[in-house]
Amino acid sequence: MNQQAGKSVRKVKSQQIRYQGVTKVALTQAREFSLTRTAMKAELLDAETELRLAYAWRDQRDEKALHRLITAYMRLAISMASKFKRYGAPMNDLIQEASLGLMKAADKFDPDRGVRFSTYAVWWIKASIQDHVMRNWSMVRTGSTSSQKSLFFNMRRVQARLEREAQVAGETLDRHQLRQMISTEIGVPMHDVEMMEGRLSGSDYSLNATQSAEDEGREWIDALVDDSAQAAEKVEESHDTTTLRNWLLGAIHALNEREQFIVRERKLREQPRTLESLGEELKLSKERVRQLEAAAFGKMRKSLETQSSEVHHFLM
Repeated sequence: MNQQAGKSVRKVKSQQIRYQGVTKVALTQAREFSLTRTAMKAELLDAETELRLAYAWRDQRDEKALHRLITAYMRLAISMASKFKRYGAPMNDLIQEASLGLMKAADKFDPDRGVRFSTYAVWWIKASIQDHVMRNWSMVRTGSTSSQKSLFFNMRRVQARLEREAQVAGETLDRHQLRQMISTEIGVPMHDVEMMEGRLSGSDYSLNATQSAEDEGREWIDALVDDSAQAAEKVEESHDTTTLRNWLLGAIHALNEREQFIVRERKLREQPRTLESLGEELKLSKERVRQLEAAAFGKMRKSLETQSSEVHHFLM
């Protein structure tokens, strides 16, 4: 009896979730349809009216004129947004980005330039939609330069055309030839083509996703090699560093006081002193200071080489 009741509850919950999903999709589609229908009913502006509204916003900051200008060209924004549906972004988001681009265009439009607002707005709308698509294509930034942006939106189309033309001509293109032709066609560097090809070849995957059902929940992150130093390596490195430090201290202490001073001032300061400044302080010529420095390093080298034969290779 309890098992049957549990099955009934799960069935009801499953139906509720399914109905909620269908309802959400239906509401989203209804909003899209309502916005599109409203945009299609908006007035069509002639050049004179468009110019008057643009002047009213630029010179008088007339918000009613701005709203009327944006509303009239909302159909253009929606039309351009629909062309980017194939990139997987929700239509609502695309329309929103297109609207933002349209508003930027209306705000920056200069009616004195003698061009129609629609011609000017197309660039802003397209740029806004493209930026949104590239930002949301992957968690890894897809591209930031103009060449990478051009590749992202044109590479597949150009590649399909080149492959089709080669097939008609009875030719066979390898990957390298195809990349070179795409690079020449779009006018971008070869390495950008190779990079974008890798970016577009697949979607993002979580490192916490299981590799397969047979691996008993083994995640992809478990297959990554740990590049950090292991405990044994850290102990060995610390021991070697301490030993070398003690050898260096012993070699320095074997020098006389003047030689220690020259080595310390020339090699152990953040801003090493010049031979000339040391000569003035020690009342010696610059050449004599250089000779003393070379002699001190020679003594240190001999001292260190007596400690271990490996130090000789370290000093070479």
